[in-house]
Amino acid sequence: MIRVGILSDTHLHHPDGEFITRCRSAFASCTAIIHAGDLTSVEILSAFQGKKVYGVHGNMCNQMTRMTLPEKQQVRLGKFLIGITHGAGPRHNIEERVFDLFPEADCIIYGHTHQPICHYLGTTLLINPGSFMGTGRYGAPGSYALLTVDDNGLDGKIFSF
Repeated sequence: MIRVGILSDTHLHHPDGEFITRCRSAFASCTAIIHAGDLTSVEILSAFQGKKVYGVHGNMCNQMTRMTLPEKQQVRLGKFLIGITHGAGPRHNIEERVFDLFPEADCIIYGHTHQPICHYLGTTLLINPGSFMGTGRYGAPGSYALLTVDDNGLDGKIFSF
């Protein structure tokens, strides 16, 4: 079994005390982390030492982060193909647009909208963990997702602080 912590839209330049505390609490049981973009700075990933980290840059990331992380990537977790992107543009059709990026994926993880979702589109699990630090314009609390991967399938869940 693989347990993955998923976050997005942290919008921080440095991993401050609140961020590190939230990460330790939310992701203690995880062996891998997926950051779906808008880290702002790649320094944020230093909070996940000892864990396998996958990440993409988003539209608010600085130049160093854009040079370090890809815009999108696919990873295999167990027997499942996971697509990761930040997403961009209007929110009204973002699920269809990210699906078009990864038509073969079993799960697609994205951010950008600051609105957490976890549901299936056909046979593909879509996860947007929301905004980890509660930086959403709509007053939403911080949120994240956990993905459990085993031989029987994928199980995603959204959590709020």
